[in-house]
Amino acid sequence: MTNKKYKGYLIDLDGTIYMGNDRIPAGEAFIHRLQTAGIPYLFLTNNTTKTPRVVQKRLAEKFNIETGLETIYTASLATVDYMNELGLEKTVYIIGEDGLKEAIYEAGYKKERENPAYVVVALDSDLTYEMLALATLAIHRGAKLIGTNPDLNLPSERGLLPGAGSLVTMIEAATRVKATYIGKPEAIIAEKAVEKIGLPKEELLMVGDNYLTDIHTGIDNGIDSLLVTTGFTAPEEVPGLNPAPTHVVASLDEWEV
Repeated sequence: MTNKKYKGYLIDLDGTIYMGNDRIPAGEAFIHRLQTAGIPYLFLTNNTTKTPRVVQKRLAEKFNIETGLETIYTASLATVDYMNELGLEKTVYIIGEDGLKEAIYEAGYKKERENPAYVVVALDSDLTYEMLALATLAIHRGAKLIGTNPDLNLPSERGLLPGAGSLVTMIEAATRVKATYIGKPEAIIAEKAVEKIGLPKEELLMVGDNYLTDIHTGIDNGIDSLLVTTGFTAPEEVPGLNPAPTHVVASLDEWEV
């Protein structure tokens, strides 16, 4: 298909470049075309459970994509960038997995259970009631509540599981405090991704399979969007999407870079 030539791409991973543990050959070929053409891209993921290094290794070993660490920007990294900007005391209580904890602790933040400056909540498959209690009490004492992403559900082979947004919502209900959300489609991750790739918004295209997160990252933040119907948002939903994505394809093989 013919299209506007974009100078840079912000690209979702799961459902767009691969599907869980399964390959999407058109997604792999799309990245190879960008690499051959020398067009800059940034993988933009709400997944906080994996570090950029783990994401990089997985892309190379399972999906035939060799890419630099600087091309991977996770909600964990965006959370750290946001916390650094706020400049509060570097103490934090985290509900989340290793990818998030590693990013925050490597940035010099110290674990604090009683009186942290921040409570950061992400997906945590080992969640306990005590963890929720500690987070709630810390927020009552004045800690700032950050949700890494607003995804209420996590697609899996078992079906739709509770996502990070569901855990944050529970703590919001217990504290009557609204969280600051970082991940797609929020402005925080979008602005930081634009800054990182170093191109104006009008020269960028946001590519993804999820209308609610990926495509709204574009729509809500003044960036053109390309919906590929290989994942979350089904082809039959497309006619009813309002506002519509800038572009829609059934496969990334259809897209000329």
